[in-house]
Amino acid sequence: MTAAIIAIVIVLGIVLIWFIATSNMIKASKLKVEEASSGIDVALTKRYDVLTKQLEVVKQYTSHEAKTMFETIRLRSGMSIPEKQKVLEQMNEVSTQFKLTAEAYPTLLSSEMYKSLMAGIADCEEHLQAARRLYNSNVNSYNTTIAMFPSSIVAGMQGATKQELFTAEEYKRQDVKMKF
Repeated sequence: MTAAIIAIVIVLGIVLIWFIATSNMIKASKLKVEEASSGIDVALTKRYDVLTKQLEVVKQYTSHEAKTMFETIRLRSGMSIPEKQKVLEQMNEVSTQFKLTAEAYPTLLSSEMYKSLMAGIADCEEHLQAARRLYNSNVNSYNTTIAMFPSSIVAGMQGATKQELFTAEEYKRQDVKMKF
């Protein structure tokens, strides 16, 4: 009789330990889903912050270069031949002093700014895609855990519900039409 009671206590102890371990596994899995969801928000925030700031810099720099270029052309086009000769002599004197050569036009760097913007966009999008993949991976693991027997029993007792995978909006599923 005591052996039967001991066996029942051991079986109940094993079931209790399994129940607690399964419950903790479900809770940990749910926390990973929430963390991954937060990771998407972090990536979206990064994309917004980085790209809006970078875009503003590119716009300002492009505007500055356009003004500089037009001003240089305007000044040179309005000069008479003697004025151009005088400016050329002055530039030659300055370049001799500093051992530099006279420049025809300022060096335009906005193309580098655009390249930097494109690299920033690509980097932000890669981080966002990685966050979405991590989220979907964690959701899949969680959903599998709460659906599989016998952990589904514990999940049902806890009221665990299936989480939705991250999916693209319908318009993003269409082919991108580019106009040049």
